[in-house]
Amino acid sequence: MKKYIIAGFVAAVAVSTALAGTAVEAKKTVIPVEEPCKFRDTEFQIDAFGTGGFYRQGNPGWGGGLGLNFFAWRYFGLGVEQMVVGNNNGTEWGTIGNAFLRYPICSINLAPYAMFGIGKLYGQGESTGLGHVGGGLEYRFTDNIGLFADGRWVYSPQLDNSGGVLARTGVRFSF
Repeated sequence: MKKYIIAGFVAAVAVSTALAGTAVEAKKTVIPVEEPCKFRDTEFQIDAFGTGGFYRQGNPGWGGGLGLNFFAWRYFGLGVEQMVVGNNNGTEWGTIGNAFLRYPICSINLAPYAMFGIGKLYGQGESTGLGHVGGGLEYRFTDNIGLFADGRWVYSPQLDNSGGVLARTGVRFSF
């Protein structure tokens, strides 16, 4: 009886492999993983910067400040900054509101941006309204730390011959 069971098992194995069909070779498709962009769709930023003011009447001013920015979308954000600038004529501090339009180039961690806004300068017992337009670049070393530099043309209709360039450079922390 054992012989018939073993013979039946061998026959079943032989028939099953004969009816199995053709061999199929498995192919694997490798999908490259795209690096995430360091410039996120929604982010909060803190700026620490040095600034220089170069005015038509000469006598440049130097100083620094802090800024807070919020990007609700990857390409558009709003911000506010406080700065102090001093020269031979005295010291002024300003509060400036900014709107940013940026275009991140994620492959090289660089984001050129345009900016415009309004604000007010205070100093020497008076305040002056101003408007500005300009642009800059930001480079991100990590997801949260970058360097930026920008420049803007500043104009105030309250002062004669008041146009000038305000330049900033500093560190940006993003969350």
